[in-house]
Amino acid sequence: MGMKIIRELPHPDSIKAEYPLSDELKAVRDKRDEEIKKIFTGESDKFLLIIGPCSADSEEPVIDYITRLRALQDKVSDKILMIPRIYTGKPRTTGDGYKGMLHQPDPTGNPDLRSGIIAVRSLHMRALAETGFTAADEMLYPENYSYLGDLLAYTAIGARSVENQQHRLLASGVSIPVGMKNPTGGDISVMMNSITAAQHRHAFIYRGCEVKSDGNPYAHAILRGYVNERGQSFPNYHYEDLYRLAQTYAEKQLVNPALIVDTNHSNSGKQYLEQIRIAKEVLHSMRHSEDIKKLVKGLMIESYIEDGAQKIGDNVYGRSITDPCLGWAKTERLVLDIADLL
Repeated sequence: MGMKIIRELPHPDSIKAEYPLSDELKAVRDKRDEEIKKIFTGESDKFLLIIGPCSADSEEPVIDYITRLRALQDKVSDKILMIPRIYTGKPRTTGDGYKGMLHQPDPTGNPDLRSGIIAVRSLHMRALAETGFTAADEMLYPENYSYLGDLLAYTAIGARSVENQQHRLLASGVSIPVGMKNPTGGDISVMMNSITAAQHRHAFIYRGCEVKSDGNPYAHAILRGYVNERGQSFPNYHYEDLYRLAQTYAEKQLVNPALIVDTNHSNSGKQYLEQIRIAKEVLHSMRHSEDIKKLVKGLMIESYIEDGAQKIGDNVYGRSITDPCLGWAKTERLVLDIADLL
C-alpha cells in the first residue's frame, strides 16, 4: 500500500468523556439551538450573521475576536443573532498547503491529528464557556464531525464537498442547521439536490456502524459565487440570483426554504473589502422583494482582528493566514450598519 498507519485515533466518545460539556454549558447550547432553528422556520425574524476568521489558526486571537463579538452581539441582539466562525479544517484547491488547526495545531509545525482533535474541541469549548457562543465549523471530513457534534451551532458543507454522498447522508442525521454551498462551477441544481438529500431519511455506514437518519429539516442553501472554466470568479448574490433561487425553492418539496449569502469567496472575487458593499446590496434586495426577504436568513462574513491576510510565519496577531478578512474596526461598523438597515 502507498500509505502507513501512524497510530489509531481515539474514538469521539472517549474524547468527549475526556473533555466533557457541563450541564450548564449544555443548557446554553440548547437555548442557542432553539433560537437559531426558529430563524430557519420563520418563527423568528432575527437576522443571522455567521461571522469570523477564514480559518481558526491560533487559539488566543480567535478567543479575543469572539470576546469582542460578544460585546457587539449584545448591542444588536434585538435584530441580529451571531454565530462565530471557528473553522478548524481548511479545504485546499490543490490539496497542498495549511489544512487548518485539525491537521496542524501549530501552523508552522508538522501535522499532528491527535493533538489537532483535542485543540479543536478545546477551542470550541473555551468559546462557549467564556462567551456563551456556540459556533460554526465546516463539515470538511464527515468522520470527524462526531468530535464536535455536541458543541456546534451550525455547520456548512463546502463547494467542493456538496456533491459528496457521505456529506449529504451525514447532514441528514445532524440536528443543527446545515448550509449547502453551491459548487465551485455554480450549478444550483447540485446544491438543491444536496438539500433534498439532507432533508430525507437514509440508512448508511458511519464510523463502522450501520445508522439511520431522520432527515434534517434545517438543511438550506448558501450562495458563494462561482468560477468559470477560465478560473474567473462570478457572483450570485444579485437581486436576480436571489429571486431565481426563491422561485426554484417554490418548485421543490422542501421544508423551511432558507438562504445564507456568503459575502466573500467567489461572490467578492476574494476582494475582502467588497463584503461591506455586498452585505448592503443583499439587504437592499430584501427590501424590494417579499419573496427574497422571506428566503434570506442571513450572511456569512469573513472577519478577524486585522485587515487582510499574511503568510504563515509573519506572526501578525489576529490576521488571517488563509483568505483575507475584514479587520475588527470595519467589522464593527458593518454589523452596526446592518442592524440599522434591517
